[in-house]
Amino acid sequence: MSQIVVNDGATPSPQTENVKALLSCVQDKQLYINGAYQAPAKSGYLETTDPSTGKLLARIANATAEDVDAAVDAARAALKGAWAAYTPLERSAVLNRIADLIEANMDELCELEVLDQGKPYYVARWAEIPATANQFRFFAGQALSLDGNTVNTSINYQPEGKQVHAWTERQPVGVVAAVTPWNSPLILTAMKLAPALAAGCTIVHKPAELTSLSALRLAELITEAGVPAGVLNVVTGDGANCGAALTGHKGVDKIAFTGSTATGRAIVDASKKHLTRVTLELGGKSPALVLPDADLELAIPGIANGIFFNGGQVCVANSRTYIHRSIFDKVVEGIAQYGAGMQLGHGLDQATQMGPVVSVEQAKKIEQFIEQAKASGAKVITGGVRTGENGTYITPTVITNTTPDMPIHCEEVFGPVLVAEPYDDIEEALVWCNDNDYGLAASVWTQDLSAAHRLSRQIDAGTVWINCHSMFDAALPIGGMKMSGYGRDSGKQALDNYLEWKTVCAVL
Repeated sequence: MSQIVVNDGATPSPQTENVKALLSCVQDKQLYINGAYQAPAKSGYLETTDPSTGKLLARIANATAEDVDAAVDAARAALKGAWAAYTPLERSAVLNRIADLIEANMDELCELEVLDQGKPYYVARWAEIPATANQFRFFAGQALSLDGNTVNTSINYQPEGKQVHAWTERQPVGVVAAVTPWNSPLILTAMKLAPALAAGCTIVHKPAELTSLSALRLAELITEAGVPAGVLNVVTGDGANCGAALTGHKGVDKIAFTGSTATGRAIVDASKKHLTRVTLELGGKSPALVLPDADLELAIPGIANGIFFNGGQVCVANSRTYIHRSIFDKVVEGIAQYGAGMQLGHGLDQATQMGPVVSVEQAKKIEQFIEQAKASGAKVITGGVRTGENGTYITPTVITNTTPDMPIHCEEVFGPVLVAEPYDDIEEALVWCNDNDYGLAASVWTQDLSAAHRLSRQIDAGTVWINCHSMFDAALPIGGMKMSGYGRDSGKQALDNYLEWKTVCAVL
């Protein structure tokens, strides 16, 4: 079987009126600052295109330092304004209204994500946009439970006849710079915004320049839900101008970033001048470890989905798989057949199972990884072809006969490319799993409960799935070890990113 790009040059039509209007003429999308749209100070714009066809969708403002100053000033003013007086119950109600509005505008948000990023409609409709709403609902509950503690101290030098009473409380960290990537724009934005709003922070959000359309629409919905002007500001633009100005800004108290490890390093460097707090969810090279007793009816489609979902443009994608030699050929053949049977095409086509990658540049980068591996002796079992009218489709790829020093084996490819290698001894395979600079996620496939528990503890990864991969929930924290970053998104642990502990000690 072979993949077919079902794209004859005609983009399938969107169904929602706002997206139809977007496609009817090329619009200039402005910055969203202090509750309203405003033009960039220097009138610069970047083009955002449909990655499947290369068609221009809109022009987005390319913010400069002057625009970032305005956004940060608005956020700082809002921090001490009406938002500061919102009770936990009022913040919770606002977050639930945001979730309601996301669900009410589900189809429009899905179409924006598909057109801007390239993902299949079903990925947006049944996974990412519902999960976006769930983030706000989960943190609506968490907003009601931001408790401090009373502390029984051992202070014994208080004035005679007096007592010491001490307690802790949690307060919003302040202005948050939320910097998000292009692979799953809306859900990864919600994973920053929802806990920050629950904590009472204000935000300046910089979405990826390739995929800013849904972030601007979400800002409108958040304002409609009753968040005061200035609490959320969206500055679009490139990293060199907008991103650098924001992450190095003295008015920012906290940076929350998801993206590449290289950009994460740059953000840490930018944060040093003002000692700005930083949390980072960075790259991954997540292993899947398949034991000889694995349920292959579960493992083969599970591993295939773990790498081919969203075109492999997932931070936790299981891009390297170590399979016991006794079942290696069967598993590799099954994954290859699964990939070869996938239908590629424009994301608005309901039959599409995998869309393009986000840009021509990204497609060329993936192609280079594959060609380098082939030149070094690796064997392509299936796929490995860049195709499509815009050159942005990568056919689902399975590669074997690699060595640990090959870039395709040890570096993040961020595309639908699986490296599969056999092992004989589980301890050997465990070494391979951990012999990597990244530590974001992993999966273990076995029916041996004891082995599953032991290996989940021994693998260096922030998340380990057993007999599944890429299972997410707003209640489950996710984040990395090693060069995959620090701090956690989702789960109640994410609130720690946006709260300060304060100690109060009183003599009574």
